[in-house]
Amino acid sequence: MGFVNSTLIGASARFITFSQGTGNKIEIQKTFDCIVTLHYIFAILILILCETIGLWFVTNKLVVPDGRMNATLWVYQCAVIAKLIEFISTPYNSLIIAHEKMSAFAFVSIYDKCIQLAIAFLLLVAPYDRLIMYAVLIVIAKISVRLIYTLYCHRKFEESKYHLCLDKERIKPILTYAGWIFNGNLAFLGYTQGLNILLNLFFGPIVNAARGISQQVQVAIYSFTNNFQTAINPQIIKSYAASELSRMHNLVLMSSRFGFFLMLIIALPIYFNTDYILNLWLTEVPEYSGTFIRMILIIGLNSTLRNPTITAIQATGNVKKFQIWEGSLLLLIIPIAYVLLKCYHINPVQTLSVYMFTELAVQFVRVFITYPQINLHIRLYFTKILWPCIKVLAISATACHLLTGLIHVNSISMLITYVVASLAISGISIWLFGINKNERSYVVSIIANKVHKLKRTN
Repeated sequence: MGFVNSTLIGASARFITFSQGTGNKIEIQKTFDCIVTLHYIFAILILILCETIGLWFVTNKLVVPDGRMNATLWVYQCAVIAKLIEFISTPYNSLIIAHEKMSAFAFVSIYDKCIQLAIAFLLLVAPYDRLIMYAVLIVIAKISVRLIYTLYCHRKFEESKYHLCLDKERIKPILTYAGWIFNGNLAFLGYTQGLNILLNLFFGPIVNAARGISQQVQVAIYSFTNNFQTAINPQIIKSYAASELSRMHNLVLMSSRFGFFLMLIIALPIYFNTDYILNLWLTEVPEYSGTFIRMILIIGLNSTLRNPTITAIQATGNVKKFQIWEGSLLLLIIPIAYVLLKCYHINPVQTLSVYMFTELAVQFVRVFITYPQINLHIRLYFTKILWPCIKVLAISATACHLLTGLIHVNSISMLITYVVASLAISGISIWLFGINKNERSYVVSIIANKVHKLKRTN
């Protein structure tokens, strides 16, 4: 369900944001209505599958401890309801992103986390079956979040008032686009889960544990840069919709570069102190965890360059060629890794290296497909993005490596000292070699305005 939902999230965000860029209120309303209708149709189909095949699988095939089938069924039904609620909320979330009201996400996210914390405390004193109570409370929390988003949209955006719409001319391009996004997501699922299966088959669950730890770090770190780039994505799509290609080009170049710098600031202190952080975090650290995390950080730096490129091609709506090439090349990770494991007996680090180097190579394919479609010169990727990023990376990484010889991190206070020094090094490198004169002037003017406002309030 999450896999299908991620496909429709991509389609919803693109078409709702694109319609916002046109400025045509009728187009905006019709697009939103069609997308909500599609979500309801898919939700009904998924519900039918869950209550037939899914329920049969749970009751007949799932291995459940004696006397816990009742609790299992409660959890299953609550999980279905929670996912369906999340599923039909997608168009409203896309609408908030299209209007760039990120503060709404911030406040609702805080509320959501507080509710989950409250649920954790309630379970400590629960007089009933805690597993069932947890499942029911999670559903209640999902419903409350859904109501908040819906009420917010109804108050702020007039197009959020839903009317049944089955306009074939509008639904067809949405489904076509979603189909190609589905193909890309299928490839992503194939090479990520396929890699995990290969590691399990050849090296066992201990290596899977190390891989799982690296993926937890990946999700946590990616959230910082993803939030920054998510805020810019609507402007990229709206600029294309309004035929403001020059502005779109600047946003793609800037989002790539600044996303890379933000990831670098976070990644460097973790990269050079991975072992200490892991020992601080875990009682027993699985073998290869540290190396896997370092490789994931390198892949993460590449992902910051990938995301704006993907948003740019999605803005055009012409994603067929892009998804075929990207998906096919990334899926090659599995057969290549399998052959190397079977014939050459490579180790887990070398296996993950196949993923890392393939991901780095595919980024150039993305650029060579996307940039011509948005009339952006490919050489600008090398001169405006890659070269400044390489300079800042080389200088900052070298300085942080030398810093490890001066600051021996063996306590939290020393780790904080290292992080502060690393931030200073990265900040100076970015200021001197990563941004141009106009961007420096812009940053200075923002800081000056903030200081001026603080003085006025005091």
